[in-house]
Amino acid sequence: MNMSTSKYQHGLSFGGFIFGAFMFVILSMVGLKLIPPYMEYGTIKSVFAAIAHDPDMQKASDHEIQKSFNLRTAIDHVSSITADDIEISSDNGIPYLSASYAVKVPFVANISFYLEFNPTSAK
Repeated sequence: MNMSTSKYQHGLSFGGFIFGAFMFVILSMVGLKLIPPYMEYGTIKSVFAAIAHDPDMQKASDHEIQKSFNLRTAIDHVSSITADDIEISSDNGIPYLSASYAVKVPFVANISFYLEFNPTSAK
């Protein structure tokens, strides 16, 4: 007869393992779906900052700033916004760029994530 009791048994049950694996898969799927829109947001924000701090863009017209945005984002394949979506203003000769856009990311079946972004050239 085995006299060991449950107080000496440690570890993960099979049900606990399945639940943990299920949660890991779901969180991984969410992460893999949401990373690209956030990376694109970071790219747009960095392009805005680069344009705002570019000495050639300090006295540029709105059309030239939009053209610069198109050229810079063509390299990174930004598709969420276009140059027409950018709001351009000036503060003491320094251009201030901002935009507002939303991205709908399909997840599973009829479940989607709706993400709203507001990138600006301000730090």
